[in-house]
Amino acid sequence: MEDLAPRPETLEPIERAPVGQLRELQLERLRWSVRHAYDNVPHYRRSFETAGAHPDDLRTLDDLARFPFTVKDDLRANYPFGMFAVPREQIARVHASSGTTGRPTVVGYTRDDLRTWSRLMARSIRASGGKPGDVVHVAYGYGLFTGGLGAHYGAEELGCTVVPVSGGMTERQVLLINDFKPDVIMVTPSYMLAIVDEMERQGVDPRASSLKVGIFGAEPWTEDMRRELEQRLDMHAVDIYGLSEVMGPGVANECVETKDGLHVWEDHFYPEIVDPVTGDVLPDGELGELVFTSLTKKAMPVIRYRTRDLTRLLPGTARPMRRIEKITGRADDMLIVRGVNLFPTQIEELILRTPELSPHFQCVLTREGRLDDLTVKVERRPNADPDAARQAGDLLAQRVKNTIGVTIAVDVIEPEQVERSMGKMRRIIDAR
Repeated sequence: MEDLAPRPETLEPIERAPVGQLRELQLERLRWSVRHAYDNVPHYRRSFETAGAHPDDLRTLDDLARFPFTVKDDLRANYPFGMFAVPREQIARVHASSGTTGRPTVVGYTRDDLRTWSRLMARSIRASGGKPGDVVHVAYGYGLFTGGLGAHYGAEELGCTVVPVSGGMTERQVLLINDFKPDVIMVTPSYMLAIVDEMERQGVDPRASSLKVGIFGAEPWTEDMRRELEQRLDMHAVDIYGLSEVMGPGVANECVETKDGLHVWEDHFYPEIVDPVTGDVLPDGELGELVFTSLTKKAMPVIRYRTRDLTRLLPGTARPMRRIEKITGRADDMLIVRGVNLFPTQIEELILRTPELSPHFQCVLTREGRLDDLTVKVERRPNADPDAARQAGDLLAQRVKNTIGVTIAVDVIEPEQVERSMGKMRRIIDAR
């Protein structure tokens, strides 16, 4: 793989600024954002007053801990436009979650917000190794989901040629990659696997494709998944992070030259790590729940939004902004099986170390009496002997028992039996 690190002179000044200058900018913008939310969003005025907090109390960055959290239920309770801080007529675009667990969460953007988002996505693509003139194949879903349009406008902002494929029609994805010869693909890692499988089914060598960079987000993925993708495609696999409630993709991104965690674009988002149970702020380096406060959003500021994502804050390396570790899982994706906590990413890591098994799997929860049982349904690789794959399944169950401490069943199934997702992979099926 070639060296795709951007030249220092192409970075924005804030990407090279001393940390002290960055903290001064954060405090100035934080004071504005908290005041903007208090003055213009009735929910924030009420919640601040209930907590005994006022924008004038914000004298240092540490004072942010005095303010209450925002959670997804707050957005649902104010559906559809109650969290907006500007008149609806000034909203240039809305996005929304799927609403599969209740009312959708709606987010809005002014024209200035959309410009900021596009610039941060352009920064993220550049950090990943993309550059002006590259062809970018966008296979994230378009529509109310923020992934497709976020990637699209960011790539255009950087000066790239965008191929707006969206998700689905996997055969056509392969055709367009072969014919248009993109340099960059932006897609969920699980759907990238489906595209690679389709390449191989068609007799196309994935390593011979034009792709130099894959920018993968919207779901947790492991270092083992990175190795799998890079080995099969001979390209850089880079992580991008975001969530619609905070902006969309482009809140944080890995730098291709280090691939050592995602640098938070701290000039626009202030990160905290808190204890998931007590809500206490934890020092940098400790594992906890990621919390974000927006610093520049006009349409819909978010103050101390609890993401439910578990990670830790680390010092900057390729950029002065702090990094977050790759997301190990979400607090609400954690499985508790017979008193043992585990995440699907832990299962994925062990599967990817078992050559006979493919990365296509699902965790199925069932219950007999009062006890929960977990069955991992995992496909054998197409070239794996069925008997060897079944033995590998037994080995996987033993490895889970030895490393995680829980007894599971493993059902090794034929290739193409696990549903393929065009967006976020549904790893957990609750059949209790």
